[in-house]
Amino acid sequence: MKNTTRIWRPVAALAIGGASLFGALAAQAAYNPPIRMTNGIEYMSGGISSDEAVLMQSVAPRWPATFEFAIKDGTRADFAADVSVSVRDAAGRDVLAHVTAEGPFMVARLEPGRYEVQATLAGRTLKQAVEIRAGSPTRTLFLWPAGTDVSARS
Repeated sequence: MKNTTRIWRPVAALAIGGASLFGALAAQAAYNPPIRMTNGIEYMSGGISSDEAVLMQSVAPRWPATFEFAIKDGTRADFAADVSVSVRDAAGRDVLAHVTAEGPFMVARLEPGRYEVQATLAGRTLKQAVEIRAGSPTRTLFLWPAGTDVSARS
């Protein structure tokens, strides 16, 4: 009987350890937003949960462009999600056309240059000129006025 116990203890420990590792990996995968590609441009969006927001903020310095979306709410701002984003290069060509930022943060691998970025939430479009410089990540905030009704999205 003692020999059987000696064999099963390591096997049980391995099974429990493997299950714990699998659970930890599954939990991490649950909040890592996917990297998507349009017109050869990689982008990622997210930040709805606090874990995802931390992840997006930690990866932002490694991406040339970071866009943040919020709605002014009195003295503070509330995060915005499901924002339609379009990016045009200096020649007016669509680089990203009507992609959806699923959370309040979006990062994109834009080449150095000048761009016009449009962000649309609840039918209200904000436009900003953005310049990307090699080796210098750029962060741009899109802040809609208080009263922007996100329930009116089409």
